[in-house]
Amino acid sequence: MTGTKNSPLMWVVHLSVLLIVVLWTLPTAGLLISSLRDKNQLASSGWWTALSTSTQNVVFRAPGPEAQVETDGKFVIAGNVLGNRGGQVSAWGTTPTKPSEFQPGQSSTLREGSTLTVQSDGAFEIVSPTKLEGNRGQRIAFVASIPPRFTLDNYREVLSAQGIGSSFINSLTVAIPSTVIPILVAAFAAYALAWMKFPGRALIIAMVVGLLVVPLQMSLIPLLKIYNGVGEIFGVPSKTYLGIWLAHTGFGLPLAIYLLRNYMAGLPREIMESARVDGATDFEIFLKIVLPLSFPALASFAIFQFLWTWNDLLVAMVFLGAGNEELVLTGRLVNLLGSRGGNWEILTASAFITIVVPLLVFFTLQRFLVRGLLAGSVKGG
Repeated sequence: MTGTKNSPLMWVVHLSVLLIVVLWTLPTAGLLISSLRDKNQLASSGWWTALSTSTQNVVFRAPGPEAQVETDGKFVIAGNVLGNRGGQVSAWGTTPTKPSEFQPGQSSTLREGSTLTVQSDGAFEIVSPTKLEGNRGQRIAFVASIPPRFTLDNYREVLSAQGIGSSFINSLTVAIPSTVIPILVAAFAAYALAWMKFPGRALIIAMVVGLLVVPLQMSLIPLLKIYNGVGEIFGVPSKTYLGIWLAHTGFGLPLAIYLLRNYMAGLPREIMESARVDGATDFEIFLKIVLPLSFPALASFAIFQFLWTWNDLLVAMVFLGAGNEELVLTGRLVNLLGSRGGNWEILTASAFITIVVPLLVFFTLQRFLVRGLLAGSVKGG
């Protein structure tokens, strides 16, 4: 119809889609910006202020008496409270509760007649007529205007942590077979449920659909007990890669069979009948016709399964263990954060390190995602 593309409704649809994309992308963009910011700026202001000068209240501890130098009969400790931050000091004080007690250039009298002076560029001097004693340096609280600073130090800190490399390999060792095995098993089952006639087929399909809603946590412990029992009979160790591969296969099969069966059931019946007339067996039809045509559905499930197994921590801890040699990447990063409390620079950098591989998988296979998900939604065999 003439003018449909420029109708008000079409503009509303386009603006709505654009708004959804922005809202969906904004948290990820904020996470990326935060991972590149200086940790002091990240702790004091939000990512949306990354390009503006920030005002920070900072507590700095000067070097101890061991750093004093005798000059003209006086003992001096000098340095810069800003360090490598850059910026300007707008006010300072001798206690964290009073960071604006003095202006830059003013002096404060300390113990034993010593004086402290802080300049606007951050330079400070502690001057004493007698030799300074003690074990700790003077605390200096100050208010500073810090220009935006971006750094890769957050990523270096995470990537240089001990065990990150081995945990990365462990995650790949878990995720790749745990994605391939369910696809192989589900593809055979889906073909049988879609194109082979046998008693109880409808009941099996109903059971598969029912298993889609079973929570992982409900079946995790029973499955572990069964696996350990079978392992004791055959002498198989409980904490092995085989165990976690089988666990992920079991948890992923219902979705895989459901997705692939719907897709295969929607394939043209004429192709199958022509192949049978030519003498092809079910295995040959599956291998040479159905499997190549089902690649969009296979790719769709591969994306979901890989994302789940790559980011999984619960199943990995239960079936693989939490030992230093078996720990997956998510578990290693959790341990790294455990002793650091709320260091957001570690959290943000860790998040992007963990999503690099899933992003590569997604963008490689995403053109098949929608086709695979929508397949079989209209009709089924």
